[in-house]
Amino acid sequence: MADTAVFHPGRRRNLLQLTAFIGLHAIVIIGALLMFFPFLWTIITSITPGASLTTTPALIPENPTLDAYFRLFEERPFGRVILNSILLAGITTVVQLVTSSTAGYAFSRLPFRGQTVVFAVYLATMMIPLQVLIVPLFVELKTFGLLNTYLGALLPTFASAFGIFLLRQAINQVPRELDEAATIDGAGHFRIFFSVVLPNIRPALATLVVFAFMGSWNSFLWPLVVLRSPELQTLPIALAGLQGQYISNWDVIMAGSVVSVIPMLALYIFAQKYVIQGVASSGIK
Repeated sequence: MADTAVFHPGRRRNLLQLTAFIGLHAIVIIGALLMFFPFLWTIITSITPGASLTTTPALIPENPTLDAYFRLFEERPFGRVILNSILLAGITTVVQLVTSSTAGYAFSRLPFRGQTVVFAVYLATMMIPLQVLIVPLFVELKTFGLLNTYLGALLPTFASAFGIFLLRQAINQVPRELDEAATIDGAGHFRIFFSVVLPNIRPALATLVVFAFMGSWNSFLWPLVVLRSPELQTLPIALAGLQGQYISNWDVIMAGSVVSVIPMLALYIFAQKYVIQGVASSGIK
């Protein structure tokens, strides 16, 4: 009787479910640790005095210090660099919110001849790498005298095909009955856009904020080409310069990496819930 109870189908099923549950969580925890370890190693290296490529920092440094962070801000205009990145990323994010939301509303709610073709062309631009556009963009901005200016760095980032697609998909999920009810109350397109559509796509807007800010914050090639003055440099360019200046002092280089990651990490933690909701509601997989 005892043997029969041990191998009861119900108990075996519960045991298999428990084993699968534990195994799945073990895999997730191991994967999370593997993903977090490079960031942890970066922090440890930044507080290990005299760290270099020839030495392996201990997981618990013997004499941890913040000297690398002080050197970073004393020997280079790193505060100005951070402000440059925040300024460019902030303006890019705000403008992309405006252009993507209005264009997404037009593609979703204002049918016009050739709408499908135009939208397909917009999506096709996502397949064109930036490297192909560098030369014509450079020549165009040189003609208008916008090289080595904030505006020159910002102009190519004001419109985002991905942002338009994301918000158009989100607006498609908003019931049209809400538009019709607002129209009966005398609302026009602007009123419907601001009072009906935008409040219902806040998760998608938050998702675009994260992607737009992160894309501008991590942008390297275009700022490198268009911004020549050291006082206009952004974080990725400054970090590349650190590798040349402090090639034997990796604690300073890693201190710069930590400083560059913290704002993005804080933004993602704050908007994580909205990002998941926005991606799920827009149908992006």
